[in-house]
Amino acid sequence: MLDANIKEQLKAYMDKLQQPIELVAAYDDSKKSQELRELLEELEPMSSLISLRTEEADDVRRPSFAINRAGTDIGVRFAGIPMGHEFTSLVLALLQVGGHPSKAAQEVIEQIQSLEGKLEFETYFSLSCQNCPDVVQALNLMSVLNPNVSNTSIDGALFQDEVEQREVMAVPSVYLNGEPWGQGRMTLEEIVARLDTNSAEKDAEKLNQKEAFEVLVIGGGPAGSAAAIYAARKGISTGIAAERFGGQVADTMGIENLISVPYTEGPKLVAAMEQHVTEYDVDIMNMQRAEKLIPATRKGGLHEVRLANGASLKARSLVLSTGARWRQMGVPGEEEYRNKGVAYCPHCDGPLFKGKRVAVVGGGNSGVEAAIDLAGIVGHVTLIEFGAEMRADEVLQKKLRSLKNVDIITSGQTTEITGDNGKVNGLNYIDRNSGEQHHVALEGVFVQIGLVPNTEWLKGDIELSQHGEIIINDRNETSVPGVFAAGDATTVPYKQIVISMGEGSKAALSAFDFLIRNSVDENEEEAA
Repeated sequence: MLDANIKEQLKAYMDKLQQPIELVAAYDDSKKSQELRELLEELEPMSSLISLRTEEADDVRRPSFAINRAGTDIGVRFAGIPMGHEFTSLVLALLQVGGHPSKAAQEVIEQIQSLEGKLEFETYFSLSCQNCPDVVQALNLMSVLNPNVSNTSIDGALFQDEVEQREVMAVPSVYLNGEPWGQGRMTLEEIVARLDTNSAEKDAEKLNQKEAFEVLVIGGGPAGSAAAIYAARKGISTGIAAERFGGQVADTMGIENLISVPYTEGPKLVAAMEQHVTEYDVDIMNMQRAEKLIPATRKGGLHEVRLANGASLKARSLVLSTGARWRQMGVPGEEEYRNKGVAYCPHCDGPLFKGKRVAVVGGGNSGVEAAIDLAGIVGHVTLIEFGAEMRADEVLQKKLRSLKNVDIITSGQTTEITGDNGKVNGLNYIDRNSGEQHHVALEGVFVQIGLVPNTEWLKGDIELSQHGEIIINDRNETSVPGVFAAGDATTVPYKQIVISMGEGSKAALSAFDFLIRNSVDENEEEAA
């Protein structure tokens, strides 16, 4: 099941166990059960603190296994085989149940330990989903830290009947005490904040007490991370406020064009960026959504950024790097059937459509890549491109055309997502050449038509383009002195990770140059 190299690495990790753990397996006669048995029998001898036994109870999913701290109620359960993206979740669960301390902030740990009431989570994941491990690992850690919390992580592709019964059509999908609770990527802090109803007020109070920064970065993607690092290296007080550290990159699967890094994946790159930022004296304020910019009344004065939780942050200069989000089609049925057949992440949700018919809307690189990936999972893919030709790189188009279970429609304008009983059942489109209307019967629609800048909160305060992008010059200056911008939220052409990193660095250097050329108003500084 595991190759020799992985076994050697795992054995080294298992040396960190501090308390005995018990693997409790529930098998059936399936091939997957045999694979699970092989995995657990390879794990058991890796430490004298690991034991393995089978479970005969009728009320557990099969195949599944629990990881329990011997003699306690502490433990987690996996229904399925946590390989792929979830292999790290397995390793962390073994370590944390076995007493190895978490790297979570002490404040967050205390919040988790203070949660009251029975909290029984069920988390549906897919092995190809890069967002699922964040949720699985967060809820598993909570189960270890608080005996009131439990989590069962379920491979949706393996438990198809259950997924269809509960109408789970997007992952990660979380149930709490048997009821739908959340979907999509969530960090540990986000989950705890949602459960701790007083956390927003406490957070806002702390933020309001912070002194004004010399450089405040809004956004934590590649541009924001680079800006924070470059600013901090100048020795000036630097803060970074992000709604979600990593931004859109966290939802990206394979990255093959980051120079000097032949291949990486979004979550791995985000973790590396965050680690790099933390090596400097940067105040990282995660889960903070900016809602209003109040520009300084004079050049060199303090700008104010109001946040969704009611707090305000001030700074002598700002770098706006709020990035972008998936563009929606804006047709009837899209919002109604979101996460009920309408999806935006083929890697995350593709396995839930195994053997079914799906459409991909969009013929750019992301759309064609999605169609290629989905073709290996689903029964049939129909790609619909608005233009007369697909816009993807020729190498991708050639690969797509070679697949037998793919139909390509060009000059097709999607007009409606249709459904029945709360789920997608088809898509309507118009042939833009003939004007004829067509219907495609299917179970899923993956939208891949580009990005929209996250700049609505800046309207009226910063000059924006007709597409909502922040207008910048070659020094990343905006229409407001002391406010700079970088990345996908700006007018810079070619939205690429490597370009965003360079632009973020440039914006920070421009901010530093602005600061040294503009004096501080002592009275205003004291008032802040």
